[in-house]
Amino acid sequence: MNTFKVSVQETSNNTIIKFELNQFITKHQSFEFNNIDEAKASPLAQQLFYLPFVKKVYISGNFVAVERYNIVEWHDVQDEVAKQIEEYLNDGGVVIEDSAVTKKVPVTVYAESTPNPAVMKFVTNKKIVTALFEFTSIDEAKLSPLATELFHFPFVKSVFIDENYVSITKYDIAEWQDITIQVREFIKNYIENGKEVVLPNAAETLKKTTTQIDDHFETLDDTSKEIINILEEYVKPAVASDGGNIQFISYDQNTKNVSVMLQGACSGCPSSTYTLKSGIENMLKEMLPGKIEMVEAING
Repeated sequence: MNTFKVSVQETSNNTIIKFELNQFITKHQSFEFNNIDEAKASPLAQQLFYLPFVKKVYISGNFVAVERYNIVEWHDVQDEVAKQIEEYLNDGGVVIEDSAVTKKVPVTVYAESTPNPAVMKFVTNKKIVTALFEFTSIDEAKLSPLATELFHFPFVKSVFIDENYVSITKYDIAEWQDITIQVREFIKNYIENGKEVVLPNAAETLKKTTTQIDDHFETLDDTSKEIINILEEYVKPAVASDGGNIQFISYDQNTKNVSVMLQGACSGCPSSTYTLKSGIENMLKEMLPGKIEMVEAING
């Protein structure tokens, strides 16, 4: 069973704190409670209202946001609240009863072209996963009900899912102009109906939880850590905007070669070789002088 972990996130409003979970606690639904009476359908929210400083509770997706009265400051109590939420969930506590009325948040999905003509990016206004996933066949997609259903379309070759979007690689049998609206509406309806995008244990099974990633990071040599940090800060945001990802695989201290994996729209993209050589390789050589000889994509 996947253990719940809570992290504290500040917001632009200093009276509101977000307690972010490593997995989803609602089926893409949102709930707002202004007092303990309104929270009858949410045992979790009711428990929070027993704290005298809690003014409002908002539950959505993979977080709980709490607004406080001015009798306390968040830095004095936020760790205790995070611990209380974490323990409640790990003890099997109910978040929302089936009878609860959701705070309706419209789901929008729009299609966005990528540098890879075989890939279309479908962006939603809701966070749909807490880690990134790539599935290249229906057999691989067992941990993702959404990807499994997408593979039922004969033109779907692979599915890449990140925080708020789905990148789909198609076979050449179809043109995007003929299928984009159909795929966009399917994804929109799927999310609106509160269906699971990935199974609750997906991240843990694939070793993609924050804890597992951090533990693996600590086992690496210093140069590998530096490479990962550079990729995270300078490269990943750019490739994510194009519907893809670059994942560090290994660093050979003898040959000074870096191996990476291209995912989503980056995999098979005509411009990926140029990006690797003229962009990423040159950047790493410049930022880590004498340590990098070559960057290669093991699937490029």
